Amino acid sequence: MIQWREATVKRLREQWPGAAVFDVKLTDAALRDSTSETIPALAYPDLVGRPQPGDRVLLNVAALERGLGTGGLALIVAIPDHLPADPKASPGHIVKARYTPLQTMVLGVDEQQSPHHDVLCNANGIDQMPVIVADLHSAVPAILAGLRDTVPQARAVYVMSDGGALPIAFSRTVAGLSKAGWLAGTITVGQAFGGDLEAVNVHTGLLAAAHVLHADVAIVTQGPGNLGTDSPWGYSGVATGEAINATAVLGGRAVASLRISEADQRERHRGISHHSLTTYGRVAMAPADMPVPLLGGQLGDRVLQQARRLAAVSAGRLQLREMDISGLVQALSSSPVRLSTMGRSLEEDQACFVAAAAAGRFAATLINARQPGPPRR
Repeated sequence: MIQWREATVKRLREQWPGAAVFDVKLTDAALRDSTSETIPALAYPDLVGRPQPGDRVLLNVAALERGLGTGGLALIVAIPDHLPADPKASPGHIVKARYTPLQTMVLGVDEQQSPHHDVLCNANGIDQMPVIVADLHSAVPAILAGLRDTVPQARAVYVMSDGGALPIAFSRTVAGLSKAGWLAGTITVGQAFGGDLEAVNVHTGLLAAAHVLHADVAIVTQGPGNLGTDSPWGYSGVATGEAINATAVLGGRAVASLRISEADQRERHRGISHHSLTTYGRVAMAPADMPVPLLGGQLGDRVLQQARRLAAVSAGRLQLREMDISGLVQALSSSPVRLSTMGRSLEEDQACFVAAAAAGRFAATLINARQPGPPRR
């Protein structure tokens, strides 16, 4: 159920493409554990319009009341006294967030009215394009840092699945990476929406990355807000294995980015996370390269042993690629966006980001191998 609150907009707090946060003052029931009637509330102006100071707004505070992490915000659902004008007529009949009160209609890159429909009708594969798959959204800037350290001009496209946030506008990381030119484009698939292109599923998202945005490499992971239940199979990152399968079906080169931590207090996520062990070892049924960072020390030994066991039980499906990590911390420090995973910075959980960067570094070797002539540096 939606937990409704009414509030009055006081001021704009911050904004980035597709999203804005306002300070609002509650005018009805107070929030649990709240010491102030003024709280931050997120709006997606393309969906609900742009609130102004003094406007009455209706809020959904269910996630805020429960104290959730990434998505634990008050959300502006409507500005009832100042409804936005109807959007201009446009093609497209793909509905995202289907059958919810806030469903939105978009033009899919793969549907009949799209200018790219014919291209995608005739596209059957992605010609060994590297596809880096990762469990967490926070891996995206780290992957790009490792990739760009070797191939700075690589055309990288982010394919955002719907395991976490549905609106890509929620991600300040994507906004910052796009502004800095680190991403050549974004594609939202499934129920996710708001990318440069919309696609029905991961398969057509990858085809669009290759044939419409002409990517050198694609990165597939969920949006912000990983869902986990402390159970072997109950986490949204299981879709990472399905992305490997989709890559193989389309003739791509899957690169499995390992989720590694040296700081997570949960034993199941120390060293190589059980998410990676399960997803790559039991969900993925197709071949993939698995870059393993040579971290050194006790953690490095543990990670290498885990990776070797995982590769062994895959019966050759997972190809272990031991990766030198020299220079990767420096490359990570060049990120145009803040590096953060589960609230931990690069300094607090360096292994996590280095592992993702190692996957980017390995993918760069695949890009260079596909290019005629000298390496692209």
